[in-house]
Amino acid sequence: MSLPTSSSPLEELSPNVQELKTKLEKFVRDHCLPAEQAYEKHMEFRTGKDRWSMDAIPPIMEHLKQEAKCLGLWNLFLPHPLPDFIPNDVKPLQYLSNREYGILCEVMGRSFLCPEACNCSAPDTGNMEVLLKHGSEAQQRLYLEPLLRGTIRSAFLMTEPDVASSDATNIETELTKKVMFVNGRKVVRYILNGKKWWSTGAMDPRCKVALVLAKMDYSQMPEQKRPNQSAIHGAHTVVLVPMEKVHLVRALTVFGYDDAPHGHAEVRLDNIELDESCIILGEGKGFEIAQSRLGPGRIHHCMRAVGLAARCYELMIERSTSRETFGKRLWQHGGCQEMIADSRADLECARLLTLSCASAIDNLGAHKARDQIALIKYAVPELAFRVIDRAVQVHGGAGVCQDFPLARALAGMRTLRIADGPDAVHKRTVARMEVRKALKASRSRL
Repeated sequence: MSLPTSSSPLEELSPNVQELKTKLEKFVRDHCLPAEQAYEKHMEFRTGKDRWSMDAIPPIMEHLKQEAKCLGLWNLFLPHPLPDFIPNDVKPLQYLSNREYGILCEVMGRSFLCPEACNCSAPDTGNMEVLLKHGSEAQQRLYLEPLLRGTIRSAFLMTEPDVASSDATNIETELTKKVMFVNGRKVVRYILNGKKWWSTGAMDPRCKVALVLAKMDYSQMPEQKRPNQSAIHGAHTVVLVPMEKVHLVRALTVFGYDDAPHGHAEVRLDNIELDESCIILGEGKGFEIAQSRLGPGRIHHCMRAVGLAARCYELMIERSTSRETFGKRLWQHGGCQEMIADSRADLECARLLTLSCASAIDNLGAHKARDQIALIKYAVPELAFRVIDRAVQVHGGAGVCQDFPLARALAGMRTLRIADGPDAVHKRTVARMEVRKALKASRSRL
């Protein structure tokens, strides 16, 4: 069954992009969805450290990646042309707008395997965009190129266990700068110390680099040479840290799911020595970098959420038309009809809210679309969660067991209401921007 889409201009595609979408839909239907069972079977009896070993990487994933490359579905997320030194074989067939790619993300979201199979999964896409936009040529050669090839993976370390990280100014991980002279030559070194958790991808044996948000510490420098750090958003820096220097404390579970072999980790950063080549963009540019990776990334997350919810909606329809209670098919009961109707409305709202935001980013830039970005961040996961929750209810006991993708989908969607900042933070942003606009409008009338 295929969920009908609206006829909104936001969903219009050029013939070339429509052809790409059709190809992606076939790839998901014929390759990714059937491969999910083999993927789960490969992981089924692995325990402990074996779940995070190279042997734990299901062979089916490499097969899917090769198929995606052959079909021209590789690195579709890339927002603009790559540097000339990047080989052509990792470049996408065409560069898409945020709106166009958002439509493809809905298709990818139908299978948890598809984003990685197309090298379009988080946190790698956001990290690649950071390296593409802000990285030096040396950083791009060292990390961007292998990430684009899919031969390594990456992590983004921001959230911390000891502070409320929804306010990023609370971050305590410190990057201590030291300046010394060796044989008359000035040498700059940085020492990184701190704790992070919810480091998605850090458990993956293929993860070779982490982008770490840290607060600058100039206490080891002469007082007269310490920069002014009065601005709270100018005290943070993003550094590249090889994963062999990161201490993995433990794997974290999400409602009991460990998401192996990719997973989430709590980590320690103990006296890690780095040099200037590890700094992205410059000292104090951490918030600028963090925000630049979140705008388009939220389009990706939200449209994949719509795709997953649409899959669950279709399962709900199938269940309601095939099961019978009290002498009727489930769909013939008024309560079930209400759930179906509400779910269709929620899906339409989620899809069009996100595509409207994507269009605003394309036309105005992410900064001027901040209110819409914040809006979809809390509204879309909640809308998608409601759809999945209803699908679980219609399935009864089957909805909460491993026989259907519903329980995992429900856990993931509930988590998305916390990831990249909890709902309350984004509602605060939207409310403040709305009030400012209203006050500005009222002053202009005086």
